[in-house]
Amino acid sequence: MRVTALDPSRREQPVRSEQDDHTGAFVAHRNLLFTVAYEMLGSAADAEDVLQETWLRWSGVDLGPVRDRRAYLVRITTRQALTRLRTLGRRRESYVGSWLPEPLLTAPDVAEDVELADSLSMAMLLVLETLGPTERAVFVLREVFDVGYDEIAEAVGKSRAAVRQIAHRARAHVAARRPRETVSAAQRRDVVEAFRRATESGDLQGLLELLAPDVVLIGDGGGIRRAVPRPVVGAGKVARLLVARRDLLAGALHPAEVNGRPALTMRLDGSLDTVLAIEVADGRITGLYAVRNPRKLSGMDREAGLRR
Repeated sequence: MRVTALDPSRREQPVRSEQDDHTGAFVAHRNLLFTVAYEMLGSAADAEDVLQETWLRWSGVDLGPVRDRRAYLVRITTRQALTRLRTLGRRRESYVGSWLPEPLLTAPDVAEDVELADSLSMAMLLVLETLGPTERAVFVLREVFDVGYDEIAEAVGKSRAAVRQIAHRARAHVAARRPRETVSAAQRRDVVEAFRRATESGDLQGLLELLAPDVVLIGDGGGIRRAVPRPVVGAGKVARLLVARRDLLAGALHPAEVNGRPALTMRLDGSLDTVLAIEVADGRITGLYAVRNPRKLSGMDREAGLRR
């Protein structure tokens, strides 16, 4: 029987192009790259921009000599994030009011990776803000993603010995400032739910029992929406402020998973108005982080893809 050109058994199979290899590697590691960029920048929007820049550079790389595509992509992402981080530092000097990281809507399984969830918490991201750009990059790559010193040295343009010294300094700096003892996810949810009920009902005594004596409330409106102009410290001050706003908060608070932790969102007229990240230690709330700047709420539109 004559075989025609239409016989699928005789069709030529398409040759996989190098561009397909570029795309496949980038897609496979995209969530990791986003997580690295976000941890370094504290901004979902800037992390997405870094990924765009990473792709542009990666798509032009000759893959022949590349032995570890994951490491190469992390290196490009780190360099782009470092460049942007230095620019952001200058921009934040003129920021109106207190600055908070952009919140991310996260899937419940993020909380199961305790180390990742801890590194994503608002309190921890604020600690990372106190590091210099290179220190932050080294700390994030080493402590969160367990990247080797040689790879980090390539990414930040330092010697291996210098990277080890930077890592040691950054680790000590963070240890002195990082949030206190962690609690289980179930305990966090219980405390956050009790806080929601006490806040909506205006239960001053209930709030005082839930708030740590040195609790801090920070609001970020970015000069666009009203927020507390400076941090409010102390259980009494924070509780009275919340009770004074009972009418606004009643019925408007909804549970959510934000940056790997139980949190609350506030909706007014059906629109997201505020994301309230909550830090819990030893059964009490130690930090309340209210993000109201609408430019920072885009990360709440859908669950962020995060991985280590």
